Amino acid sequence: MARLRDPAGFAELEVLCRTSGAGQAIREAALRRAATILAVKGGTLRDIAVGDCLELSAHVDGGSARRNAALGFYQLLHMMGVFGPDAPPRMRAFATQGQLSPAQLIDRHGIACRPVRDLLVAYLQERQPTLDHTSLTGLAAALGGLFWRDLERHHPGIDSLHLAPEVAAAWKQRVMIKTRRVVGPDGRIDHVQERRTSGLQNLAVVRAFYLDIAQWAMEEPGRWGPWAAPCPIRAEDLARQKELRSRKSRMDQRTRERLPVLPRLARQVDTTRVDAAARLQAARGTDPGATFTAAGGQLRRTVTGAGSARVWAEPTSGGKRRDLTGEEDRAFWTWAAVETLRHTGIRLEELTELSHHSLIQYTLPGTGQLVPLLQIAPSKTDTERLLVVGPELADVLAAIITRIRRPDGSVGCVSSYDPHERIWNPPMPLLFQRRFSLEQRAIPGGTIATLLRTALRDTGITDATGQPLQFTAHDFRRLFITDAVLHGMPPHIAQLVAGHRDINTTMGYKAVYPEEVINGHRAFIARRRAMRPTEEYRVPTEQEWDEFIGHFQHRKLALGSCGRSYATPCIHEHACLRCPLLRPDPDERDRLVEIRDNLIARIAEARRQGWLGDVEGLQISLHGARQKLEQVDQIVEHRRSVPLGLPSFGDSVGRNVNGGTR
Repeated sequence: MARLRDPAGFAELEVLCRTSGAGQAIREAALRRAATILAVKGGTLRDIAVGDCLELSAHVDGGSARRNAALGFYQLLHMMGVFGPDAPPRMRAFATQGQLSPAQLIDRHGIACRPVRDLLVAYLQERQPTLDHTSLTGLAAALGGLFWRDLERHHPGIDSLHLAPEVAAAWKQRVMIKTRRVVGPDGRIDHVQERRTSGLQNLAVVRAFYLDIAQWAMEEPGRWGPWAAPCPIRAEDLARQKELRSRKSRMDQRTRERLPVLPRLARQVDTTRVDAAARLQAARGTDPGATFTAAGGQLRRTVTGAGSARVWAEPTSGGKRRDLTGEEDRAFWTWAAVETLRHTGIRLEELTELSHHSLIQYTLPGTGQLVPLLQIAPSKTDTERLLVVGPELADVLAAIITRIRRPDGSVGCVSSYDPHERIWNPPMPLLFQRRFSLEQRAIPGGTIATLLRTALRDTGITDATGQPLQFTAHDFRRLFITDAVLHGMPPHIAQLVAGHRDINTTMGYKAVYPEEVINGHRAFIARRRAMRPTEEYRVPTEQEWDEFIGHFQHRKLALGSCGRSYATPCIHEHACLRCPLLRPDPDERDRLVEIRDNLIARIAEARRQGWLGDVEGLQISLHGARQKLEQVDQIVEHRRSVPLGLPSFGDSVGRNVNGGTR
């Protein structure tokens, strides 16, 4: 084809392969695919259309537009200007699913009742302007699939939102449970039912649907009025206090478990980055087939084809061949992601949206000093905010910019895919971009999550159960907020740094430590003492100390000990048997039994003699004696119990200078 059909076109494609840095594999694949299309379709390279590339990819790659060969071939033709300016610059644009309309989202679930289907479509159209596409998809799944389609399966022919109580109760029970398929060791498939984590959220979605219809019915009776119905979900059905407390406890434990190992993770990713860069640099300075030593290991550079953009090496002792170029690239971006996340506390979406334009400077009015700031683009709360760039973060950002700069010193613009809106964003000078095949490509959030998992696996850090410890990008956010508040950052400032609308959300991210509770209680006692008269904390005189000691000596009674407070009189006029402050001594149980029997005899005598006034007083004393006997039995039973071995604080937290306990 190059000799007979289109010599000029193939010559131009050859030159473009060499100047673009395409490897040998991509070059051969591009020429072969170009010849294949010309053999089947006819014409020259300039006659190839976008559909021809997609049709060939469907036959050769199985419809996948992610193969390097398909990507490189399409991009080379686009760089030649074959497709024109309106064609997408990359073949990946055909592999990503775009936005679906509300009707398409609802029709996924196959709703039989046409009027209800139209109602749900209209409802989604009303909600669409305030939701991103992912949220709209979830709303359609909850209303169309989990709610109405489920009702149609269990109640065929249903056509009204007015649900009978038994129908609503059965549905609420089903929506809280999901069935999961589990494959056993013998290959048998079992169906296991478990609680749906999003069950309450689905109930809230349906409740909001009913309440919105009722509200809109008052504004547009002709359109929404026929569908207004009593809501089957009451407010008490959405009680989430227990779930929120449980989630808060899990998240706090997760933070307490990961905060101590964060420095170790940071050191590990930095060491891996330095070692990978040293291996790649040593390999590039070594001839193919020769051995070299770097990062404490000896490798042999692999002989590759001419024009290969990657450097490969294999252990001299034998083993799997290693892609040193890919290892260095992954190590660098893992380090960059960890350092940026732990120094800023930003969300994963915000990390992928950082651009060269995010770095700005602010001049202090008083001193004229320049303060570097990092501008965080609106994401979850649509609230733009600024973060002060510290020295550590400045080093990381400088390393990233140095890596992605073009030869002319500029940062190239790349397009990123928004998974929430399912659209391609306009080209921006993003910081997290790297070379992939023939192009600079934005690093998506899924790739960063994979890099974090791989880094943690290589560190060997495990949790309390011995399993590999998992870090997510949001864990760094919780760690950042917890560490900031623990080191003195006011919560309302932490709220602004984190970009939360409610300070309670910020404090929910902050983990609580037992040591923090103890220190807080100490500080409270210190503040309370500072507010009280100073003479209360002077050294007591000998007379005052003797009176204090004498109080405890006078509390000793024949039946036990008195528990009244210091410097307070006896309010029962020493009728100890009737007093709840008497703590009986178990060794005096026989004396209590004797007193009880004597009271019973005296009551009988008073009744015989007609002394009814004495009978009433003696019965009160008899009731007190029986209570003290029961209390003695409880004390004895408690002494027989097995000790739990509760830990005690061995420092000076609860000891005073005299050895007593405060």
